[in-house]
Amino acid sequence: MGGHSKNDSYQDQVKELKRAFAYNLFYREGAISVTASLNDYYLAVAQTLRDRIQHLFFHFAETALEKDSRIVCYLSAEFLTGPHLHNNLVCMGLYDQFEQAARETGLDLKELIDHEEEPGLGNGGLGRLAACYMDSLATLQIPAIGYGIRYEYGIFDQEIEDGWQKEISDCWLRPGNPWELKRSDLAREVGFGGHTETYTGEHGNLRWRWVPNRVVIGVPYDTPIPGYKVNNVNLLRLWSAKAHSSFDFGEFNTGDYYGAVEEKIKAETITKVLYPNDEQCQGKQLRLEQQYFFVSCALQDMIRIHLITNDNLDDFAGDFQAQLNDTHPSVAVPELMRLLMDVHFYDWDKAWEITRNTLNYTNHTLLPEAMEKWPIDLFASLLPRHMEIIYEINRRFLDEVRLRFPGDDARVSRMSIIDESGPRYVRMANLACTGSKNINGVAAMHTELLRKHTLADWNDMYPGKIKNVTNGVTPRRWIAVSNPRLTALITEAIGDRWLTHLNELRQLEKYAEDSAFQEAWRKVKEEDKRDIANHAARNLGIKVDHTAMFDVQVKRIHEYKRQHLNVLHIITLYNRIKANPNIEITPRVFVFGGKAAPGYFMAKLMIKLITSVARVVNSDPDVKDRLKVYFIPNYNVKIGHTVYPMADLSEQISQAGMEASGTGNMKFSMNGAITIGTLDGANVEIREEVGPEHFFLFGLTVEEVMALKAAGYNPMDYYNRDQELKHAIDLISSGFFSHGDRDLFRPLVDSLLYDDQYTLFADYRSYIDCQEDVSNLYDNRKDWTRMSILNAVRMGKFSSDRSISDYARDIWDAKAFPVKLKWEDMPEDGLYFASHKNKEK
Repeated sequence: MGGHSKNDSYQDQVKELKRAFAYNLFYREGAISVTASLNDYYLAVAQTLRDRIQHLFFHFAETALEKDSRIVCYLSAEFLTGPHLHNNLVCMGLYDQFEQAARETGLDLKELIDHEEEPGLGNGGLGRLAACYMDSLATLQIPAIGYGIRYEYGIFDQEIEDGWQKEISDCWLRPGNPWELKRSDLAREVGFGGHTETYTGEHGNLRWRWVPNRVVIGVPYDTPIPGYKVNNVNLLRLWSAKAHSSFDFGEFNTGDYYGAVEEKIKAETITKVLYPNDEQCQGKQLRLEQQYFFVSCALQDMIRIHLITNDNLDDFAGDFQAQLNDTHPSVAVPELMRLLMDVHFYDWDKAWEITRNTLNYTNHTLLPEAMEKWPIDLFASLLPRHMEIIYEINRRFLDEVRLRFPGDDARVSRMSIIDESGPRYVRMANLACTGSKNINGVAAMHTELLRKHTLADWNDMYPGKIKNVTNGVTPRRWIAVSNPRLTALITEAIGDRWLTHLNELRQLEKYAEDSAFQEAWRKVKEEDKRDIANHAARNLGIKVDHTAMFDVQVKRIHEYKRQHLNVLHIITLYNRIKANPNIEITPRVFVFGGKAAPGYFMAKLMIKLITSVARVVNSDPDVKDRLKVYFIPNYNVKIGHTVYPMADLSEQISQAGMEASGTGNMKFSMNGAITIGTLDGANVEIREEVGPEHFFLFGLTVEEVMALKAAGYNPMDYYNRDQELKHAIDLISSGFFSHGDRDLFRPLVDSLLYDDQYTLFADYRSYIDCQEDVSNLYDNRKDWTRMSILNAVRMGKFSSDRSISDYARDIWDAKAFPVKLKWEDMPEDGLYFASHKNKEK
């Protein structure tokens, strides 16, 4: 991938890598070749690469402190980075050298890449977006630190047992994590509980002091994030909670063995697991503890860095811009106020000015459950000083609202940070909106709905404060790493600049009708599909025809994402085959993947329905392999590397107005899949970019959904009117897919018949008819391939590089800060990346 000749310098680099492999294997892993395991070799190779990245990072950090650069701090409860080795090799331009060095050492680099354990530090889109943004920040040479939590156990591993999801602990750290460095010297103290007290300051003014009754230590673990073939390396700093004192000899000596380590257990529980179940009070408290813990650590760290080169915090917002990734880090508003007033002795007005000029808030969803709120009693008991600050923020803010909108008590009630409509809560979204300089949505439609509905009051109060930054994904991971065949085809045609300037893919439009290029494009897709067909045969014993249409829906399992609408289409096709076994149907392989939240019964039942339908359809001889249904267990980033390239059809079928943006839709289209979808989230903009004629549109619009519900939507009307819908639902109800058990899927069926919150029945006929159009086009290889090419090459807008450029211009006012290396800064082996562009003699 480096693109250079195998000259003497190249061979010297390969020799040096082989020496480094051996050194790390022996001295770091304590292994020799005859006894080393695959994991030993993986760690040795990964450490060899990390060492080269780390040298760049230290030089970049040192230089950045000397210059007048603004650092972006991305605060996120999730960072779903995916495996690092392959991606970092691509970014550093060292894949070829490492591949040859591994081969000459007797290793298979691809085997080592496959062996890597994926850090499951996120649920899905939110954490993956954060990872894409960290990639683009480094590639665009904008100094940045990602702040989050180093969960000991990430998102659960999913197994399918008798068709049901089973959750298994994700022990991602067990094999060792060669990418991180523990920084105990930078640990921070974080308090909880206790009380507040007032005292008189040295100038006779009233001051507040928080006296917590529990203090934990936040220890940072640093992972370098390299940009693509640049010298800039940014930092992902994840915090782990440790006890202030790990062992109490007094308790131990009196025989209280649990008490001796109780503080250690309580402290480390904070970062033990990603998103504990918050149905119980203890779960709610732990989740709030997690959020405050990493936010406090982050803000203290930012202040520490600022004070290295500044005497005070007056220009803190000039050096740092913090982005709150959804409501999880919203406690940053009162925490920054507390640090500024109680620790650094700023008055309220100056502290509020600094806070509101530092923080920015991204809203990611219109779903009510994502608009976090915390019971007042819980919040006040855990963070008493912050509760006081929130009350004062709210008092001052509501006075502004009353002045702006006199007599509008309903508006005051809606905008209040404290929800007093029933039991009292702290509304975290309102807190974030009040304490941030900018608010942004993540797709044009989502932002418009925020302005008109969800945050309409804020839009009225602060016109222009709510901006749009449509999400994007990094083409380095989602094309170069995931789809090397397609990467090679594109690069052969137009060079490799497109990897950092994705709009240059438009140059390929002229090849969309070219028969030779179409054939090469189809060959890439067929090879990618053959990979997944082999996986299905090897792991599930399912024979899959790689020439069939691969119809794919992979995402978190949720009723609003409507995986069960997809299932109704499968059952409809199955019913048609059973009614007429000789019917002509375009062969399809339906691929599902995704995890259901452990406490979300209906989502788990949807997985059971998918796997039950798969069992029947895949074993029915009448189907004759025309339909196959395949649920991929434990869907994650690594599996996504295989799934996105092989898809022919991308299912983006959520109810209009429910999906904030979506990013899977972008990954599919970049890899040549054609979308069937509603006018929801980023689907709207994808359709605009690729052209309406290259997008399979169905379903109600947002306005039509609202009108239908306002008029009194009755799903039974659709059920009784559409015989194919009725037949599909009745087949589920009859127990046909559940070994005769009529009760198994009753909750799901009843929710559709008597409620249908997400209007599946209203969209069913439009969806089925649109799928007919999909089948007809797929049978025309030339037209389908042309549409596939145009979908991929018109996706330039959806690079995360464009998203970060928008943030830098419209939200952060952050500039690129290229780092140039002098020859004396180079390590002895000279191995940074293959095509070094920024060396100076």
